[in-house]
Amino acid sequence: MNDTFNSNHNSTDSGQEEQPLVGVIMGSSSDWDVMKKATAMLDQFGVPFKAQVISAHRMPQDMAEYGAGAYERGLRAIIAGAGGAAHLPGMMAALTEVPVFGVPVPSRYLRGEDSLLSIVQMPKGIPVATFAIGEAGAANAALHVIAMLAMTNPALREQLRAFRENQTDAARAMTLPPVTQN
Repeated sequence: MNDTFNSNHNSTDSGQEEQPLVGVIMGSSSDWDVMKKATAMLDQFGVPFKAQVISAHRMPQDMAEYGAGAYERGLRAIIAGAGGAAHLPGMMAALTEVPVFGVPVPSRYLRGEDSLLSIVQMPKGIPVATFAIGEAGAANAALHVIAMLAMTNPALREQLRAFRENQTDAARAMTLPPVTQN
């Protein structure tokens, strides 16, 4: 693949390079501010991943090679983020049997609604699990992948259970300011 356009990030919770289970791809380095929320979540749970730019429009051959070889490289999920026309998640789903999780990245003019519609409206037979626009969508895509991987990994399942329990505890601890009468 042409590394000229790629910014590669490999990570695990131990800092040691492992075979990635999750590919985190995006159409442009400008998508990184959103997509790094997915990698942060994967890193928090110690799920090995590789993040890089794979542009559907500027690197179509690289995209085809990435999708065709994803399973053989050990990937068990792909989180694909893109803005605007946002063809990357759908094309990736067409190229691989690895589950694809789409993240609409906010665009300059349509706030990501164009990206959302492009990713969510897939033809029957080529599914992309589509998440919310922006940072919450990226984090939730990673959490969905983590939950999927946790079905066969008891330690990861326990981490996820503890994560959700902490969220519940934090919500229960929330207080509101006193209501004042004017």
